[in-house]
Amino acid sequence: MVHISHETLEQIEKRLLKVIAQSEIKIYEGTYVFDEFPLSNFPANVDQNALALVRDSEVWSQLVPSIDKSKELFVIFSFHFDGCSDNSGFVGWLASHLKRNLGTGVFVTCGQNTNRGGIFDYWGCPAELYEDVTKELEELISKGKLIQERTRILQIMEIC
Repeated sequence: MVHISHETLEQIEKRLLKVIAQSEIKIYEGTYVFDEFPLSNFPANVDQNALALVRDSEVWSQLVPSIDKSKELFVIFSFHFDGCSDNSGFVGWLASHLKRNLGTGVFVTCGQNTNRGGIFDYWGCPAELYEDVTKELEELISKGKLIQERTRILQIMEIC
């Protein structure tokens, strides 16, 4: 469910750090590319290993495993938000954070799995930034867990 709220920048940062700490993150092995084919070739050209399949008015584009260095290679990571109460704004927040800190843009492809909390995201960034992105995600998760722990302690103190 999409949440509508009015928050300060500090409140947004705290909330989304908690979200990244609570979400299930998967970093996929290997590299991926976008493979395009004409609309008329659907479904024959669909790769069973594709993580995502989207179209515009001219082509289908599928995100598939590849090691072809003549193409733009991406590393892929995904987020599922089971149990996260409000992940609204997450894509813009994390994309801006990665751009500021690593100098890269990202692409995000979303899907929905109602059994796992609704919207899930596949993220792609240039393959050469794999280690930097992984480190950045780990740091954000650590910050989010620290905020969760502080919040828990404050709640316990209020009860006492």
